[in-house]
Amino acid sequence: MLRVQGIPTEAFNHFRDGGADANGQAPVVMKAAGGANPCRHCLDLVADGEDKLVLSYRPFDAPQPYAETGPIFLHKRACARYERSQLPRWFTLLDPAAIRGYGADDWIRYDTGRIVRGCELAEKSVAILEDASIAYVHIRSKFGCFQCRVDRA
Repeated sequence: MLRVQGIPTEAFNHFRDGGADANGQAPVVMKAAGGANPCRHCLDLVADGEDKLVLSYRPFDAPQPYAETGPIFLHKRACARYERSQLPRWFTLLDPAAIRGYGADDWIRYDTGRIVRGCELAEKSVAILEDASIAYVHIRSKFGCFQCRVDRA
C-alpha cells in the first residue's frame, strides 16, 4: 500500500505568503491556461483562468548533489494537502512520467529510475518500494517537473 502526499502545507503557505522559492525569488502569479496546471499541494488541476503560483521548488530539506530543483505550480487560493493511499486519477495523463527511488540520505538510487506510462505509476512505485533500502519515490513529469512523493503506507 502507498502513501501519496503533496508538498508540505508549511511550504505551501510559505509560497502563498510570497516567501522565497528555491532560487530566492518570490512566486510569480499567473492565470492557469491549457488544462495541465497541477497544484503540487492538493494534487488537483488548477482550473483555466484561476490564479496559480509558479515557482522553483526543491523537494528536499537541504541542498546536496541530488537535490533537484525545478518549476512547479500551486493554487494561489487555499487548498487541502493531498494525503491518500492512491495516486490522483489524472496522473494517468502523465504519459510518459519519470519515477525514481531515493535512499534515506536523499540520494537518487539510479537502479530504480524508469520512464513509464502514467497508468503504470502506482504499480512501479510499489515495486520500487519493495526494496527496503529505498526510503521513498518521486514522480516527475516527462519534463522533469516534480509531481509528488510516494512512501510506504
